[in-house]
Amino acid sequence: MTNSEYSKLVSQYAQPSPILKDCIWAFLVGGSICTVGQLLSNLYRQRGLDQDQAGAAVSITLILAAALLTGLGYFDKLAKHAGAGTLVPITGFANAMVSPALEFKSEGLITGTAAKLFVVAGPVLVYGISASVIYGVLLVLLQAL
Repeated sequence: MTNSEYSKLVSQYAQPSPILKDCIWAFLVGGSICTVGQLLSNLYRQRGLDQDQAGAAVSITLILAAALLTGLGYFDKLAKHAGAGTLVPITGFANAMVSPALEFKSEGLITGTAAKLFVVAGPVLVYGISASVIYGVLLVLLQAL
């Protein structure tokens, strides 16, 4: 089968993607998550936390909520309709951490669930730390000039 024949076959069976509808859902859900984050920040500030502490509390709350919703099976249902609206904010990272752990819970608490929690976090930490070291060295070198 040639590439053009394959392309015709794929286009024959592929359904058109509702891009506008997907964008609107992503915008509304992502905006709602950010609005909830702002409301939580305002609430934590009213309770006496400063800006940095409130930001940390909001992050922790949103991560906990996303992890809990993932564990209960609701986050994936929401993400099916919202697409990138759930993946872009910090909630997407929490979902990406918890999902592999849930898939491997039958392998046990340590070798299944706990080990799979770091499938996503491991590379993020490695590249984040490596990038910060490289940026730090570059900053020191540029300031020395």
